[in-house]
Amino acid sequence: MMAISNDELKAKAKKIRYFFTDVDGTLTDGCVYYSHEGELLKKFSLRDGTGFFMLRCAGIKSGIITGENSPIVEQRAKKLKVDKLIMGAVPKVEALGKFLKSKRLSFENIAYIGDDLNDIKLMRDCGLSFAVGDADPRAIEAADIVCKHIGGNGAFRESIERILTLTEFSIEDIINNKL
Repeated sequence: MMAISNDELKAKAKKIRYFFTDVDGTLTDGCVYYSHEGELLKKFSLRDGTGFFMLRCAGIKSGIITGENSPIVEQRAKKLKVDKLIMGAVPKVEALGKFLKSKRLSFENIAYIGDDLNDIKLMRDCGLSFAVGDADPRAIEAADIVCKHIGGNGAFRESIERILTLTEFSIEDIINNKL
């Protein structure tokens, strides 16, 4: 993990307009269940799902970016009211770069959480990066912040709470005014 001061983290967090996440190993535990018909199930955390609600409350848009083309991910993104879903993103940096250009944003406006080798370049390029607690050691090294929680078990939610704290957005306001 890069050594970075809390003041630097706060400055980075204030520039964030979108928070993107990887799926497998980040929103899930990295396991999939296959039947003879192909991919059947992925397990998602409901607490991580609340993180998407918290982003909306804070005025930060959400995104999912994955190299997969999965109807399961599409349904999960719809349920969570994700602002941007990018599937089949290989490499992720190029796919996200095209989206950012269309929105007249730069990578410094993106927070990202990932867990594996295909996430590292994006983690290095984005404005604020997170790694799940059980990420590949190289992803941990690339991250600005490493979560205590592991993929599919609260790491995404932890990263959201951390960015809201860095931007001094009150989680108590969400509790009192939105729930």
